[in-house]
Amino acid sequence: MASITKLFTTTCILILREQGKLSLDDKIKKYMDNRTLSRLHIYKGQEYASKLTISSLLFQTSGLPDIFEESKINIRKRVLREDLDITFDEMIVLTKQLKSHFEPDTMKRAYYADVNFEILGRIIETITNSSLNNVFKTLIFEPLGLVSTYISRSEHDYIPSIYYKETAITRPKYIKSCPASGGGISTARELMIFIKAFFGGKLYKTDVFHQLKKYNKLQVSMYPIQYGGGYMRIPLNGISSFFMGKGELIGHTGSTGSFAFYYPDKDLYLVGDVNQLASPAMPVRMAMQVAMSIKT
Repeated sequence: MASITKLFTTTCILILREQGKLSLDDKIKKYMDNRTLSRLHIYKGQEYASKLTISSLLFQTSGLPDIFEESKINIRKRVLREDLDITFDEMIVLTKQLKSHFEPDTMKRAYYADVNFEILGRIIETITNSSLNNVFKTLIFEPLGLVSTYISRSEHDYIPSIYYKETAITRPKYIKSCPASGGGISTARELMIFIKAFFGGKLYKTDVFHQLKKYNKLQVSMYPIQYGGGYMRIPLNGISSFFMGKGELIGHTGSTGSFAFYYPDKDLYLVGDVNQLASPAMPVRMAMQVAMSIKT
C-alpha cells in the first residue's frame, strides 16, 4: 500500500480521539521524550518542536523535512540501490540533519513528510501501550474482517515485489522500517472494504470530517495534491485537468503506484495499483482520468 498506510494511522488517531484518549490539539511533547524532540524542528535559528501538535502532523503542516525525498539525504535513491533497515531513532536523527521548511501551522502551508506519520505511530503506541500492528488489528482489521491486510513486522513477512521501470525489487527491511507511514500490505478487495469504511462511518463518526476538510497545497513536486487531516485531496476542476473535471478525489496514493480514492460527486470508490515506483504521478493521473470518464 505504501503511503495509503497513512489512512490506517489516521483512522487510529480519529478513533482514539473519539474515545477521549487524545485531542488533535495535544502538543506532541505530551507523548514524546525530550531527547527525541530536542532540535527536531529548527527554523531560522529558532526551535519549534515544543509547539508541534498532533494536528500539525496529521495535516502535514509541521514544516518538518522529508528524508525520503530531500536531496541531502534522499532515502528514496538509496532504497532503489539497496534494502535499508532504519529505526525510528535513526529516522529522527536524519530528520534533524535537514532544515525545517516553515514554522508549524503557518501561512496555510503544508509539506509532505513521512516522519509526521511515524511520530503519530509512536504516539498511538504510547497511548495504547501496544504495538501499532496490534492497534491496527484491534481497531481496524478485526472490525472490518480484513484477513489479508497487515503491517510488515519482519523482513521474512511476505512483501510483494515493486517495479522500478522494468526491474522488480524487494525491500522488506525498508518496508518494515516505516510501519505508520508506508508499511502496510493489503489486497485490492480488502483495501476497497477499508476505503468505504474510512469515508462511510463504519469506524468513527463522519462528522469529524468537517474539522479535517482544511486543505493546504503541498510542495510543488506533489502538485496538484492538497492535504487535509490525514488524507489527500485532488481537485478535478483545476489546471491539471484543463478545467474539464468536476468535484474532487479524496483518499491517498502511494509511491509504489497504489491508490485508494473516493469520488463523492459520483459516489464512486477507486482502488488499484499500477506497481511502478518510477512514476509517482501515474496513479494520480489514472484515478483522475477514471473519475472524469464516468458520465452517469
